[in-house]
Amino acid sequence: MKNMLTTISNALCRITGRNVGTSVVVSRSFADFTSQATFDIKKCDVHRLEEAPPLKAELTRDQGLQYYRVMQTVRRMELKADQLYKQKIIRGFCHLYDGQEACAVGIEAAINPSDHLITAYRAHGYTYTRGIAVKEILAELTGRKGGVAKGKGGSMHMYAPHFYGGNGIVGAQVPLGAGIALACQYQGNNQVCVSLYGDGAANQGQLFEAFNMAALWKLPCVFVCENNKYGMGTSVERASASTDYYKRGDYIPGIRVDGMDVLCVREATRFAADHCRSGKGPIIMELQTYRYHGHSMSDPGVSYRTRDEIQEVRSKSDPITMLKERMLSNNMASVEEFKEIDVAIRKEVEEAAQFATSDPEPPLEELCNHLFSNDLPLEVRGTNPWVQLKSVS
Repeated sequence: MKNMLTTISNALCRITGRNVGTSVVVSRSFADFTSQATFDIKKCDVHRLEEAPPLKAELTRDQGLQYYRVMQTVRRMELKADQLYKQKIIRGFCHLYDGQEACAVGIEAAINPSDHLITAYRAHGYTYTRGIAVKEILAELTGRKGGVAKGKGGSMHMYAPHFYGGNGIVGAQVPLGAGIALACQYQGNNQVCVSLYGDGAANQGQLFEAFNMAALWKLPCVFVCENNKYGMGTSVERASASTDYYKRGDYIPGIRVDGMDVLCVREATRFAADHCRSGKGPIIMELQTYRYHGHSMSDPGVSYRTRDEIQEVRSKSDPITMLKERMLSNNMASVEEFKEIDVAIRKEVEEAAQFATSDPEPPLEELCNHLFSNDLPLEVRGTNPWVQLKSVS
């Protein structure tokens, strides 16, 4: 036994560069964990469909840890944004995504990076899942040069490859998403567009115009209603005569999904994307989810709902806790592993916040840049005839 501990100690010294001695406690190896498990998931309600998403979902250990890491990063990033806003370092509009992480992570797990995504102004989570670093997102929130939109977009206007941003006008992204799907169809690239909106936008007339056009032309568009139960400060029951948002496309098929379960969202999105890719046209997916913060940072979030309601959702349906407990109960990971991930994420977010508060603001001469896509600089009229500015793409 002593010789075995000495061998392990020497190996750890080579890896870490530290003398750990023979008193080292040997952690569990990967072989000790279950590499894959199958879980029962909640049945989806369907509209105008003969088939439905599966009732079971397979999860590998690597997938589970990755989903946990991404959801926890989004959660910590949003909590840091909350803190920076209260310190008046972030100003203006700011809509946080904590509580809804399973929607973004489940959708991304089911589509390809080459597929397209467009959403409303609660966009920080999708900006991260589409590949933008935490420090670029927080720097955009603080209006710094190193932000993803160079400090000129703010909370509602962030972009990435194949991600057409958060959009500030309620519901306006839905017809834009239909247009992106039309481009996919026209190019014949077998790609789909996921066009997201909230329950508060679900009664907008432009949604139904987009639905009609998408159905007529059989566009490969997954219309996703992130139903977090409240449009601003109004509950869905007070805002909509019908709260069956997955049926609101009428002639368009629909599915209603548990949006707090990342595996439910993944399986339903995969089903919806396959429906679109097969040439059957658009589909509507309602994700029943919940936001922990108010509508925006100016909304305390407890004047139209109780603190007990929020706490009940946190205790019973939190998407991160649900995934963690599934993995622990099936021996797919250890408590220590999750703690290590949490520590690393906190460090990443703290370093990102440091960058977001120390990076310089964009200089005034960049004010008019990126207005147009042009090869040569363009002169731009200022606020009076004596001010001439230049726009560089």
